[in-house]
Amino acid sequence: MPENIPPSHAVTPETAFKRLLDIMDTLREQCPWDKKQTMQSLRHLTIEETYELAESILDGNMQEIKKEIGDIMLHLVFYARIASETNDFTIIDVLNSICDKLIHRHPHIYSDTVVYNEADVKRNWEQLKLKEGNKSVLEGVPLSLPALVKASRIQEKARGVGFDWEEKAQVWEKVEEEMREFRDEFYVAENVQIDKEKAEAEFGDLLFSLINYARFVDINPEDALEKTNRKFIKRFQYLEEKAKASGKNLKDMSLADMDFYWNEAKALK
Repeated sequence: MPENIPPSHAVTPETAFKRLLDIMDTLREQCPWDKKQTMQSLRHLTIEETYELAESILDGNMQEIKKEIGDIMLHLVFYARIASETNDFTIIDVLNSICDKLIHRHPHIYSDTVVYNEADVKRNWEQLKLKEGNKSVLEGVPLSLPALVKASRIQEKARGVGFDWEEKAQVWEKVEEEMREFRDEFYVAENVQIDKEKAEAEFGDLLFSLINYARFVDINPEDALEKTNRKFIKRFQYLEEKAKASGKNLKDMSLADMDFYWNEAKALK
């Protein structure tokens, strides 16, 4: 074992983190690629690493999760190292800042505020953010988030200050109402042109209400849709493999033939 790699049982979190910082310093000073990087050049790579972590979590692969957490941690250390070179902040500033924030945002732990459940904690969190200078509880929702995730976060933020439905039955009524309004955009006279802009707006309302209902029944819509995507891909690829094995091309197959293989794939779970 190389001298600079201590056995894992002898390593404390502080020692392991210091080792990463030392390696980052060495790479930044000596590696041509690392020396060239900027926050802007790393940004898209960080997004990619975050998605890879998310995929590993969905797969339930703990070894991959460990690896992806390490990749993201490297990126965070990299950003802090770059900022330290311009005297904007250091990794110590970053860590102290998040510690201060967590203590301030958890007065039920570090002060005398009383909470009774998770909803109280979330409500206090949003109220504290407003006191810190945020003009809206929705300011914390990044504009660049994918629309599905953004809708979930918007609804969670609104709920945090009490703007929410009381019962899930009310939300389902809203889903049915939006479904009717979307459907009605297409039930028009034969020669009447569909107003695509209005139909799109109604579809957006329907999706938003479905996401709202998912929240009430404790379903993460992003996870649910991604699992459906993966299920579809797996079944479709099975269909492709079976078609190829039988010497057929998908585009030349009848829908009935494709349904046969599709149902086989469904039976395999």
